[in-house]
Amino acid sequence: MAELLLTDGVVTLRPWERADAAEIVECIDGDPEITRWLDQVPQPYRTKDALAYIRGVGESAFAVLDSETGRVLGSIGVRFSDAGDVGEIGYWLRADARGRGAITRALRVVSAWAFGRGTVERLQLRADVENVPSRRAAEKAGFQLEGVLRNVYWNARLGRRQDWALYSLLQDELT
Repeated sequence: MAELLLTDGVVTLRPWERADAAEIVECIDGDPEITRWLDQVPQPYRTKDALAYIRGVGESAFAVLDSETGRVLGSIGVRFSDAGDVGEIGYWLRADARGRGAITRALRVVSAWAFGRGTVERLQLRADVENVPSRRAAEKAGFQLEGVLRNVYWNARLGRRQDWALYSLLQDELT
């Protein structure tokens, strides 16, 4: 079977491979933004953590690559509901790739792929209300703010409870 490649010509998504472990560690280990917002990502981040991520647990996770160079920029994944009709998206980018539209493009590509599966009716994602770059990427990709889940999650790294902005995208809204 051919490797699954999804692309818009600027970013390419492909399943993570065992050989990517060192690159994932380089992207995540010690990154202050990933540490801040993704408290379930271990810090320090080691090869064993990357290999566990690559093996995955119930998520379709993709490496986000620069289409021209093949360089790993980050990750995007979708976790589908048991019925397969709702997908929850999560993502991160390495520090030097942020602010250039890569995750917005990856969101559009992965959304088209998810809706193309034929069973997905809704995609959603959550971001801390203070995580402006993540929220901006979702909005630029066409996701609509549905509301705020107030005081929904304790983030020990932040030492506070988080409010999460909840975004969704329906198939006919895909841009």
